Amino acid sequence: MKRRTLLKGSMSAGVAGVAACAGLLTPQMVLAAWPKAAFEAKGMDNAVKTLFGGAALTNSGDITIKAPPIAENGAVVNVAVSTKLNNVSTISILVEKNGSPLASSFNLAAVTEPFIKTRVKVSKTSNIVAAVKSGGKLFSASREVKVTIGGCGG
Repeated sequence: MKRRTLLKGSMSAGVAGVAACAGLLTPQMVLAAWPKAAFEAKGMDNAVKTLFGGAALTNSGDITIKAPPIAENGAVVNVAVSTKLNNVSTISILVEKNGSPLASSFNLAAVTEPFIKTRVKVSKTSNIVAAVKSGGKLFSASREVKVTIGGCGG
């Protein structure tokens, strides 16, 4: 059995090596595209402008953010965003007082349920803003998360 496992592993490695040498496996094809400038932007307005263009955020009651009101550890804050809006193409999470406010951005297919759950870093007590692009328009909702002294900030 060990010989068969070795032969299978060697064959797989050989095929992967040939594919890589032939240029069939390249990092651009494997890695997801990401808006680097938006993640590096300083300030909420710059992050939104870089990510979505010149569109403004409109408050919506159809967006729900689930996050703890008090985070004991700001380095790991669970956040879930869901919405009742139709034709959602993007859900992004921004943390207002972080140095780089854009924490995550998800592009959704048309058939995908508009729900995401992730962990973000919150450097100090701040509003977490969910930006949802629906039907070509931008909507948002926010929720304050307090970070205790023992966490990342105060």
